[in-house]
Amino acid sequence: MNLSALTALSPLDGRYAPKVAALRPLLSEFGLMHRRVQVEIEWFIALSDAGLPELKPMNEAARGYLRGLAVRFSEADAQAIKDIEKTTNHDVKAVEYWIKSRFGGHPDLEKASEFVHFACTSEDINNTSHGLMLKAAREQVLLPTIDGLIDTLRKLSVRLAETPMLSRTHGQTASPTTVGKEVANVVARLVNARERIASVKLLAKMNGAVGNYNAHLSAWPDFDWEAFSRKVIETPEPLGLGLTFQPYSIQIEPHDYMAELFDAVARTNTILIDLARDIWGYVSVGYFKQRLKAGEIGSSTMPHKVNPIDFENAEGNLGLANALLKHLSEKLPISRWQRDLTDSTVLRNMGVALGYAVLAYHSMGVGLGKLELNEEALAADLDASWEVLAEPIQTVMRRFGVAGAYEKLKEVTRGKTVTAEALHALIRSLEIPQAEKDRLLAMTPGSYVGKATELAQRV
Repeated sequence: MNLSALTALSPLDGRYAPKVAALRPLLSEFGLMHRRVQVEIEWFIALSDAGLPELKPMNEAARGYLRGLAVRFSEADAQAIKDIEKTTNHDVKAVEYWIKSRFGGHPDLEKASEFVHFACTSEDINNTSHGLMLKAAREQVLLPTIDGLIDTLRKLSVRLAETPMLSRTHGQTASPTTVGKEVANVVARLVNARERIASVKLLAKMNGAVGNYNAHLSAWPDFDWEAFSRKVIETPEPLGLGLTFQPYSIQIEPHDYMAELFDAVARTNTILIDLARDIWGYVSVGYFKQRLKAGEIGSSTMPHKVNPIDFENAEGNLGLANALLKHLSEKLPISRWQRDLTDSTVLRNMGVALGYAVLAYHSMGVGLGKLELNEEALAADLDASWEVLAEPIQTVMRRFGVAGAYEKLKEVTRGKTVTAEALHALIRSLEIPQAEKDRLLAMTPGSYVGKATELAQRV
């Protein structure tokens, strides 16, 4: 059976492939090879600038050619590396051999070829490559997609800031809010979560087999290899790698920053699961309708159905993402002694974990774009819930020292159908100033929203 979108084992590479296409060049095996080539070349160029007597600085033409290998890295180049790996059975060594194979016709590069991968362990190349992959995925896909959701929700919050809605705590009627304020709550949470993702420093190390520069110092014992490594790692792209230097490691970079990043993404996803479930519920009770799309079918047997499938898909895929992200964050910082290989195969699934997250963000965005407010349903619920005004009435009673205010309101409202007439009769009987009676008599469930409108507009 040929591999295609129909035969792909993962739906990310099958049914949902177009929706996660932006991650494919960044977090696939191609993406890993691309970054390995970039790291090897930047290390090689930096060595030529280090003032080492056996390696002269490269001219601009050579630098341009080398960096062009990374900039123009193609699927054909990746396949050539895979072909070399069939012989080496070592993926990083295959990259080294491929780079050296590209030196033909460049005598200066051929002469210096033994400085490709000089004093490096495979993990020097891998950990920096993973950092670059995550950097690109975060900056080019993850944060822009989250920003798009925040922008959509912020606009929705402002547009619906004044639309009153009955709250439900424990599933029971509660003090009214506005639709916009409930959306604003999510916006505020997502903004904080987004900043947590953006603020994680992406670390990298290039310090040899067990983190002590052993091989480096055996060749040039008086050279400051730690400062050199820091410079290669922290110099911004395209003249360096633009990551944060990790001074202490075993053979592998400890991956604590990865755990922090993946936990931050999972926290964001949890907020969106909360939103997906709430909107699903609001659709169920009729607060929101869903815009119809010509030709779509909601059920194979029930023609009337317009299901909230986008929010259901988002919830399901956010759960898958979080399951993988949790395993990544729990497993990656653990390595037996100076290293074991359990992290290697797990790291190849970064794209899968983030892919399910991005897929869910897409579904969430589509779902939000279909929503239409059903103001009649909102108003009807409010008009049937006059009991929620027991709160302001008893609060004003307590202000003026009316004894047993809470208990009196509890007696006439708890578990009962409360009418406007019954509440108004109670208000008129109260021994409080007439101006306060008039204010309470003018109040309706739809007007009792506190600062909800202001808070929604301010977000």
